[in-house]
Amino acid sequence: MKLAATFPIVILASAFAQTTATVPVTLDHNRIIIDVRFPMPDGTTTRVRAWVDNGATKMTMTDHLAKKLGLPIANATATPPAEIHIGAMIIHPTEVKQARVVTTESVAPGLSPEITIPAPVLRDYDLLVDYPNREFTIASPGSTTFFKGTSVKAAINSESGQIQVPIEIDGEKQNLTLDLGSSFTLLSFEGVSKLQKKHPQWPHMTGAVGTADQWGTEDEATATLLRLPRLQIGGVSERDIAVSSSKGAGALGGNALLAYRIGIDYAHSTVYFDRTVTAQAPDMDVVGLTLRPEDDEKFTVVGVSEFQGKPAVPGVKSGDLLVKIDGIDAPGGTMGQVWSLLGGAPGDVRELILSRDGKQFTVKATVHRFLDASKRSSPPMKRGSKK
Repeated sequence: MKLAATFPIVILASAFAQTTATVPVTLDHNRIIIDVRFPMPDGTTTRVRAWVDNGATKMTMTDHLAKKLGLPIANATATPPAEIHIGAMIIHPTEVKQARVVTTESVAPGLSPEITIPAPVLRDYDLLVDYPNREFTIASPGSTTFFKGTSVKAAINSESGQIQVPIEIDGEKQNLTLDLGSSFTLLSFEGVSKLQKKHPQWPHMTGAVGTADQWGTEDEATATLLRLPRLQIGGVSERDIAVSSSKGAGALGGNALLAYRIGIDYAHSTVYFDRTVTAQAPDMDVVGLTLRPEDDEKFTVVGVSEFQGKPAVPGVKSGDLLVKIDGIDAPGGTMGQVWSLLGGAPGDVRELILSRDGKQFTVKATVHRFLDASKRSSPPMKRGSKK
């Protein structure tokens, strides 16, 4: 009797689990990292860290994972795994024919995941990324009603699965890729330069710091960061969003999304923005360095930003290796972990140990509030105007 009474409930739960799943998110440098499982040749499953990157068009995995799953590797590619278990839901990456294989410990320097879940896989499902509550939900199309908030009509690339959303800055309209894999919002060099010249009173700086420091490229070391007074995303209006100049295509990144539950309805080309956090946390209270994560898990300084006309971290130069932050080892950490240690309240001091030419030295680095929105000056008055 007891077994008969509980059996239908188990069946219903199992069926529901096959159409939707919600799992915790590790928000590492504004990137969506989740735990997934893969079937093993012996019938068991293995847990692996995965990077949800809808801005990527190809799957990447480590050779360690490919070998562990028994996938043949040839010419730095492998056949993708047939199944990915997210919670109790099983998804099939049938749209991916080959996975790029890397020989490093993770799919990219400064990250922990061993595999990416790219746009061609994600576009077959409904998605919900709840940034404030650190949750990721994936569901079969039409199987759930979790979409809330302001709907924004998007353009979905039929081949890559990438999403373009309409934005407006300073009266000019354009499209940006909605990129959950990007920690920061990017605009073209030309676009940022034009805005800076037109509005010199908008807070700006040179050199990517904090979450703007995504990969530590030479371009990031010389990038212009700009604080926008308003960014319009369809019918959603955001204030004081920081952007960075980029040689590549523009992207709406994590720093502009942190207050939202982002729902993606691929089947109907619609993105939902449901703001659940009203207060905007400081996003650029950090030490003024640009860092590059290396394949050997070390961190190289590639730039030192200025603060109020002076080097933000005196005594440090490009090429130095970051060894410790307040006694904690930097090598082996992720970008999110390292930048968390380099952040704080303005005026806080971090003790950094660095290495140059094989010799270690110590510096005191002050946390500054870069791109302070409260410091935005009024635009110069036009000739003949009255106060």
